[in-house]
Amino acid sequence: MAAATTTKNFLVLLLLAALPLATLSSRAGPTPAHKSHGHGHRSSPSAKHPPPLTPSSPPSASPPAPALVRATCNSTAYYDLCVSALGADPSSATADVRGLSAIAVSVAAANASGGAATAAALAANGTAPAGTATSTDGTVQALLHACAAKYASARDALSAAGDSIALEDYDFASVHVSAAAEYPQVCRTLFRRQRPGQYPAELAAREETLRQLCSVALDIIALLCNSR
Repeated sequence: MAAATTTKNFLVLLLLAALPLATLSSRAGPTPAHKSHGHGHRSSPSAKHPPPLTPSSPPSASPPAPALVRATCNSTAYYDLCVSALGADPSSATADVRGLSAIAVSVAAANASGGAATAAALAANGTAPAGTATSTDGTVQALLHACAAKYASARDALSAAGDSIALEDYDFASVHVSAAAEYPQVCRTLFRRQRPGQYPAELAAREETLRQLCSVALDIIALLCNSR
């Protein structure tokens, strides 16, 4: 009986001695093998600290006009129009002043040609300016046809100016450009006398733009005249 009690007490002591070890074992972290495995999956520095987003670059601005274009246009009364008109022609990047004058005359001629087409279209479509009593007004139609002819004459004068520039005859070039600027004004005068207040807005805009383009061309041609 004493031996059984001794054996029982011995087993209890063993259980009590083993219990803290089991508890500590259950509360401990992962085994070294697990720790090593976890270390293998550690996030990389780049994952923890992602690189900052690069701000999008602003849209590139239009390249500046060539230096000679800017310098030449500085001598005109309409700098912005001059730079825009000359810059629209790729050859302006390598042109000299004479080449720039030819481009200016060519742009003005294109505007005059557009004016002739606009007036002819208004006449053909029977379109009457604002305030006209009827779209079949014979006088208005006649005036529009006259305007188409005047703009065509302006176009031809500018073409002749281009030929004069090619021959380095700058005085005649100036005469032709000056005449081209006058033709659309005749159209306005005809409307003012025969149909006051009925001058088509489309032609008024063409007239003003052509006047400014001719002014630019004359100013550039003047540079050529002064350089001789």
